[in-house]
Amino acid sequence: MDQNKMKAISKHLSYILRHKPDAIGLTLDPQGWADIDELISKSPKRLTRDLISEIVENNDKQRFIISEECSRIRANQGHSISIDLGLKPTAPPDILYHGTATRFLDAILEQGLKKMNRQHVHLSADLETATKVGTRHGKVVILFVDTRAMVREGHDFYISNNGVWLTNHVPPQYLSQSEH
Repeated sequence: MDQNKMKAISKHLSYILRHKPDAIGLTLDPQGWADIDELISKSPKRLTRDLISEIVENNDKQRFIISEECSRIRANQGHSISIDLGLKPTAPPDILYHGTATRFLDAILEQGLKKMNRQHVHLSADLETATKVGTRHGKVVILFVDTRAMVREGHDFYISNNGVWLTNHVPPQYLSQSEH
């Protein structure tokens, strides 16, 4: 399938499953699952089960997951609506990374990393992923998160199905930086 079409449909699914299911009259359960048949019937895009499966399997960020019985779909993380992903606190590596643009740096160093309109702050386990994320926003700066100290101080971390590390807030004292 055409990469531009795949990207457009992936963005559509992200919007619906992470932010605005009501935009098409879709109902998500408390864990964020949507019935695939309902999604197909209500979406203005020409979705099919095969197309949805292809996007789930081939999305480089693995944003979505299909249930074991293949009847439901949900986003792995990034929700701006209240969803219980059922994630359990998990011990993170000693250091995690957050890629952002230099124009946000002053505010972040003053206030820390905030979840803003999402349920969690998103962190990466490797520099490459953090750099890709930061590049989307402008001139990249990579922030190093001292998760060992955060855990000692009682902060919880979670890992989504697609390997994105999540936490509620990263206070500024746990951050250091490296410009790329």
